[in-house]
Amino acid sequence: MYKACIFDLDGTIADTVESIAYVGNQTLRHFHLPELPVENYNFYAGDGADELVRRMLQAVPGGDKVDYEEVRVLYRKWFGENPFYHVKPFEGILELLEGLKKEGLKIAVFSNKPHGAAVEVVEKIFGRDVFHKVQGQTEKIPRKPSPIGALAIAEEFQISPKECIYCGDTNTDMDTGKAAGMFTVGVTWGFRPRTELEEHHADKIVDRPEEILTLAKREKEKQKNAEADSQ
Repeated sequence: MYKACIFDLDGTIADTVESIAYVGNQTLRHFHLPELPVENYNFYAGDGADELVRRMLQAVPGGDKVDYEEVRVLYRKWFGENPFYHVKPFEGILELLEGLKKEGLKIAVFSNKPHGAAVEVVEKIFGRDVFHKVQGQTEKIPRKPSPIGALAIAEEFQISPKECIYCGDTNTDMDTGKAAGMFTVGVTWGFRPRTELEEHHADKIVDRPEEILTLAKREKEKQKNAEADSQ
């Protein structure tokens, strides 16, 4: 039976691609570089802001002529000033979170955003008391696909990794959950295509948030039936 569900943030529970693209293109314009289509940012995000900037510059003519560090610092500054542009929960996420909590599961967020930014975004979109834990990148919690953050959440919840569902929308998330020994669920409404989730061996791929709640309920029912059979 699953006792917790850990979610990636961007592209999994929060629709943030427009926010990322808005600041990314603002930064490119500042350095007299061409803007990129919003949908391109689906493939730049997911591994932290520094890697996003690197991918962004690799994608535009002249990107190799500007100083990466200058671009990185300015992107982080502007994103920090305006992190909520058109940001909203994906449809069905609020109902999913409420349903998981009613089933007795702890719910958490594990993001590659810096910890303070992750907490700020989650609290702004969902409120302070929805999640039992929000974890971003710190000196002690490295970026995904390191499983350290996911394992730290399980330890804080006093449960084993096998009792956790790990939900995300990218290869990085699937690799993180696998490395942590958790049941990985790939979601198709985020940044990356189904094929990427398949190639990184998601245990289950879902097209709608309610499928995650159904999974948790089924496992709970299996556990009840197994306990009844053993009596």
